[in-house]
Formats: sequence, C-alpha cells, structure tokens
Amino acid sequence: MHSEIEKLFDLTDRVALITGGAINLGRDAGEILTAAGCHLVITSRELDKARRTADELSQKYKRDVLPLALDQADHAQVAQVVKQAHAWKGKIDILINNAGGGSGKSIAWLFDRDPADIARMIDVNLTGALFCCREVGKLMAEQHQGKIINLASVAALIGRDRRMYQRHQLAGQPIDYAAAKAGVIGMTRDLAAFLAPMGVYVNAISPGGFGRDQPEGFIRDYSDRTPLGRMGRDGIDLKGAILFLASSASDYMTGHNLVVDGGFSTWQ
Repeated sequence: MHSEIEKLFDLTDRVALITGGAINLGRDAGEILTAAGCHLVITSRELDKARRTADELSQKYKRDVLPLALDQADHAQVAQVVKQAHAWKGKIDILINNAGGGSGKSIAWLFDRDPADIARMIDVNLTGALFCCREVGKLMAEQHQGKIINLASVAALIGRDRRMYQRHQLAGQPIDYAAAKAGVIGMTRDLAAFLAPMGVYVNAISPGGFGRDQPEGFIRDYSDRTPLGRMGRDGIDLKGAILFLASSASDYMTGHNLVVDGGFSTWQ
C-alpha cells in the first residue's frame, strides 16, 4: 500500500470510545478502528456482552480494549464512564455515538404506543447521545482535537411505508425513533459549529436497513425499494464510512450527515 494512503487512514495508538460497541454496527466500528490501530473502550448495557467483544477484538487485532457497562440515558453513568475511559489512556480521540434502540415492550403503532416507551426512546437515542457528546466533547476541546461520529438513521430523512412491515407481521418502526434520529442530525450540525473552533470534528452517519434475520419476504420487499437491490450487510457496509470520518481522510468535513443506505432514501 502506498505511504500516502497509509498516512490518511492510520489511527495507531488513538483511543476510541464506542457506545453500544458489543454487537452489530458498534461491533463493526470496533473491528475497523482496531484494524486501523486504535485502542478501544466499548460499552454495553450488559457488561458481559462488552467483555466478550472486548476479548475477541483484543485477541484478533492485538490492541487494548476496555469493556464498560453503560446506560447512556443516565447522565451520572455517562460522566463516570467517560471519566474512566479518559483515565485509562489519558485521552479520547474518537467517539462513536452508536448506542440506541430501546423500543420497549409496547407496539410501534403511535396511537397505541405506551408513552413511557416513547420517552425512553428519546432518552436513549437522543438525550443519551447528547450526554455523551457533552462529556467527551469537553475533554476533546481541552485536547484541541477529536472526532465525534453520531449514528443517526435514514429514518430521520424519510417517512416510512408501514405496509411493508405489516405484510410480514413485523412491529415496524416507532415514530419516536424517527424523531430521535432527526434530533441526532440536528444536534450533529449545531455541535459541529460549536466545537469546530476548538479543533473537534462532529459528523453523523445515517444507515439504511440492514439484513438481520428478518422474514425473507421483507428482505425481498426492502431490497426491491433500494436502488442497489439489497439491504446493508453487517461486517461490511458501514466500516468504510466509519474509518473515513474517524481518520484524517475527512479533515475538511464537519457537520455532515453521511447517508449509507444503498440509495433507499433517493427512491421514496
């Protein structure tokens, strides 16, 4: 590989904090960042999950990986985890704000949805992400350098045809999820403006749907609505975007929302 390419994407001895880093897109972020040379702090609401992933990544890539438990809807927990993460290596260079979900036990249909589940969705996906940006951003501002990547969603950009979910007896997407992820994009843009004079970059990624054991009919329908003709692939399709925004390859980008959806949002 040419030295110029290596220099652009080399993250040797940087420290990345990945919330929700044990599975799925958070795990993918951990894979690509350790491969690029990072040491990691990964969080999960379930510490055992974080520990398993930390052990696997550390053994595979020969980097240091620290697992921590975190419910990011709780500001006190966020502040404590960020303090531990910073003390571990003396810095945090990259934040991947990935933790989310939390649909709750009630159905996705707005009129019948439990208000407590709506509040929890917003708390986890938006308020919790802002808590992480607040605590890590403060440290990055003191360092005069850092990269924050917030995971948003294509759900923030378009309305969803729920008939596709109903045909296959799937719960569908709660409207409060779209509201939270739209908030993440707005937060990203204004936080980027706030932190840019302090040497900190803030960008977002909005993934489309990823194939994860959904009914074959749903995967077929979703793929048919996507210009590239397929759903996203865990372990493959988000790694390049994460590495790009975490590395010096994106050093003239801030406040951007990078859509990685196979073109899904262009056809709706």
